[in-house]
Amino acid sequence: MKVILVNERGGTRSFSFGGLSRALLGFCLLGLPVGAFLVGANLPVAESDVFDSRTAKAWSKALRKQQQQIDEADREAREQLTALTVKLAEMQARLTRLDALGERLTTVAKLDEGEFQFGSAPAVGGPEDPGIAGASELPYEPPEFLEAIGELSDQIADRQMQLNTLETLLADRQLQDEQFIAGRPISRGWMSSRYGYRTDPFSGRRTWHKGVDFAGKKGSDVVSVAAGVVTWAEDRYGYGQLVEINHGNGYSTRYGHNSELKVKLGDVVKKGQVIALMGSSGRSTGPHVHFEVYKNNRAVDPASYIRRTGR
Repeated sequence: MKVILVNERGGTRSFSFGGLSRALLGFCLLGLPVGAFLVGANLPVAESDVFDSRTAKAWSKALRKQQQQIDEADREAREQLTALTVKLAEMQARLTRLDALGERLTTVAKLDEGEFQFGSAPAVGGPEDPGIAGASELPYEPPEFLEAIGELSDQIADRQMQLNTLETLLADRQLQDEQFIAGRPISRGWMSSRYGYRTDPFSGRRTWHKGVDFAGKKGSDVVSVAAGVVTWAEDRYGYGQLVEINHGNGYSTRYGHNSELKVKLGDVVKKGQVIALMGSSGRSTGPHVHFEVYKNNRAVDPASYIRRTGR
């Protein structure tokens, strides 16, 4: 075997190999690629930039954070559910109290049976709205506890409406009772002179007496026979110390000859309230109260109102 080498200047040089030399050279030429393959197989492979250790740590951290968020959301949901359960119990207790109060007020007010229905669901109804497509087949159904809360809210609103109506009714009735003229204008004493013609105690002539007189002990209480507003509270000719009260609906009363007044102009008085003390001021022969009742600015006989009892 002969090998010729050529240098840069074009010169040549030849080598001759025997059989053994040719075998060694062939082995070397064949062993180079095999050795390179074996060496390359044992070299470490570089990890990918996407799946390096830092990425794995970031993923692990993100997963832990998401788990914490899930746990927090679960905790908040459980707390809200507990709060809703407590609220539901409170609403049920409130509804029970409202029902009991409504039944009691209905009994006290002596209303017709069935006029106010506490403790039963309100009657409702109405035609179906054809403009809402599929209104009878809604795809969404709320959870049971939300439906229960909604029903309780509706029931409480219904009871509240009935109670408001009942309260207004009772207030009107109480106001009417307070304004209802009835009873005597004194706490102690007796009727000493009636309404109508009588002999005048000063002149001896037959004169018209447009009220009734109640005699008693000086300083005893003079009371209002109905609720109203004081329209006069001072001295007035012939009446002495006078209290006049407007009761509304065209009614007013007068209380004359008092020794001391307990109210003043513009005061709002209640039925049975002490408004003065009995005396003998003005044109009087002794301690008494001169009591008059006016209806539409005209004096009427107080006897029918004195004999009344409260409604």
